[in-house]
Amino acid sequence: MDHDHYSDAYIRSILTSVKTIAMVGASPLNVRPSYFAFKYLAERGYDMIPVNPGQVGKSLLGKPFVASLSEIGRPVDMVEIFRSAQYAPALVEEALALTPQPKVIWMQLGVRHDEAGARAEAAGLKVVMNRCPKIEYGRLSSEISWMGVNSRTLSSKRPPMPTHGMRLSLSRQSVGGAETPAADRAARTHEH
Repeated sequence: MDHDHYSDAYIRSILTSVKTIAMVGASPLNVRPSYFAFKYLAERGYDMIPVNPGQVGKSLLGKPFVASLSEIGRPVDMVEIFRSAQYAPALVEEALALTPQPKVIWMQLGVRHDEAGARAEAAGLKVVMNRCPKIEYGRLSSEISWMGVNSRTLSSKRPPMPTHGMRLSLSRQSVGGAETPAADRAARTHEH
């Protein structure tokens, strides 16, 4: 797996197949990026579990914090690592010890640990590093374009405007990331 470039199909397959996400490093502080990502994913129907030993006894959007992955007590589809890369190896090992094992290890934007990722892949898990599932979901659903951000989604039909509780489809065809051959050809054509 090339962890510098992920295809839209790969990211979409993960976001459409997982239901339960354990976010390690979730914060109850509403100014922290993990709070926004947690809230966003919960609002889109994911069963979110906040994991942070320093917050046990508190809850995040009605979900009680647990101290570690092993204390969740039910199957988890994806472990999202919202901690610095130095913690990734131990968290991957903890995730691999779960029964059943999760399907995905997702390291948040700014977090990359190639050895930990390789260990998870060797155990049969899908791995994403240095990406934010909130951003990827918004980009692939075209939701992000309603916030005034260029999602690089090519379509002549604008998606419906999101309303409260509305979940835009992740099945829209889009061209994103490094996969922009049509846009690149068009830019070259107009340069000459």
